[in-house]
Amino acid sequence: MNLLLAPMEGLLDATLRDVLTRAGGISRCVSEFIRVTDTLLPERVFFRVMPELADGGCTPAGVPVRGQLLGSDPVCLADNAARLASLSPHGVDLNFGCPAKVVNRHGGGAALLDEPELMHRILREVCRTVPAGTVVSAKMRLGTQDDARAVECAQALAEGGAKELVVHGRTKLQGYRPPAHWDRIGAIREAVAVPVVANGEIWTVDDARRCQAESGCTDLMLGRGMVCDPGLALAVRAAVAGESAGEGAGTGARAPTGLDWAALQPLLAVFWDRVRLHIVPRHQAGRLKQWLNLLRRHHPEAEAAYQAWRGETDGRRIALGLLGPEGAGPGGEGRTAGARYTAGSLPSGGAFVPTLSPRHVPVFQGPGDLGVRTQERCADRPGAATQDV
Repeated sequence: MNLLLAPMEGLLDATLRDVLTRAGGISRCVSEFIRVTDTLLPERVFFRVMPELADGGCTPAGVPVRGQLLGSDPVCLADNAARLASLSPHGVDLNFGCPAKVVNRHGGGAALLDEPELMHRILREVCRTVPAGTVVSAKMRLGTQDDARAVECAQALAEGGAKELVVHGRTKLQGYRPPAHWDRIGAIREAVAVPVVANGEIWTVDDARRCQAESGCTDLMLGRGMVCDPGLALAVRAAVAGESAGEGAGTGARAPTGLDWAALQPLLAVFWDRVRLHIVPRHQAGRLKQWLNLLRRHHPEAEAAYQAWRGETDGRRIALGLLGPEGAGPGGEGRTAGARYTAGSLPSGGAFVPTLSPRHVPVFQGPGDLGVRTQERCADRPGAATQDV
C-alpha cells in the first residue's frame, strides 16, 4: 500500500512536507503546482517550489517528492517537464484537478476536464519529451459540473502515457464539500490499465478503510486529514497490518489512532524552525496559527492554543507559548542543528544552517528574486513575450 501526501497550495509546501514526512507512514509526496504558461521557466523556479531537488528529490526524512506542473499548452508543458526532469525529481505530475477560479479561468487545472482530447495531447507530448525512464503521472477530479466524462478523461490520460492516476472523488463544482464519491473512483479504476490512487475526505482510519472498500483502490492520497492528524498515515498502516494479521475491522478491534499532542511537540518545534528560516517575520505567526487552526480538528490542546494565540502577530511569542524556551530556543529563535537530518530523526541543539545546492534559491530573497525574467521561450511560441515567474 502506498500512501501519498497531497499538495495544497498555500499550506502543504516544502516546510510542512518536511514535518509531516518525519511523522512517518508517507510513501511519496507531490509538490505544489508550478504554473506554466508560455515561458520556459528557469531552474530557480523549480527549486523555489521544490527545494528537495537540492537533496536528491527527497525530504529530509528521505521521502521522495514528485514535481507537479499546471498548464494547458502541450508543447510548453512538455518543455518545462523536460527541464524539471533534468533536475532529477521522482517523476513529473500533471495537474488536472485544481478547482480554483483563478486557475480555471486561464484554462488550467480542473477546467481541462471538459477537453479530454487536449488532456490526451498534453500527456502524449510530455511523455514524448521527457527523458526515457521519467515517470509521468496525473491528478484529476471527476469532472467540471458533473462526472459524466470522468472515465473518458481518465482513459485519455492513461492512453496518453500516464503511469499513475490520482483521482479526487469530487467535481470542480463540488470543490471540497463532502462527500467524496469514492465509488466513482472505482469505476475509473476498472476502466484503465494503470494504477489509480483514491483521494478526498480521508480524515480517519475508518475513512481510509471505507475509501479502499468503495473504490477498490489499495493506494490513497492524504491531504487535509494528514495536516489535521500528522499520525494518520501511521495509523492507516497499522490498521491495514492488523487486518492482514486477521484483526479485521469487523472483529471489534479498535482502530489505531494517530500521534497524541505530546508526540507532536518535536514536530511543532521542527515546523517553527523551518518557518523561522524560510518565511519572512511578518508572516511567521500566520503560518503557525494556520497549522494550529487545522490541528484543532483532532487535538483539543490545539484548540486551546489557537484560542489563546489567535490575536498574536509575533511568531516568536507563539513559539515560546507552544514549545517553551527549550522547544522555541533562546529568544524563540529555534533550535535545530542543520537542514540535513537523518531519516526518521528529530533535530536537537545548535543553530539552523541550511544546506543548499548552487542552483537552489531559498524563498523570500528580496524584491529582486520575485521579478525574475527569462528570455527562453517554449518551442511552439517563438514570439511570446517574456513574463515574470
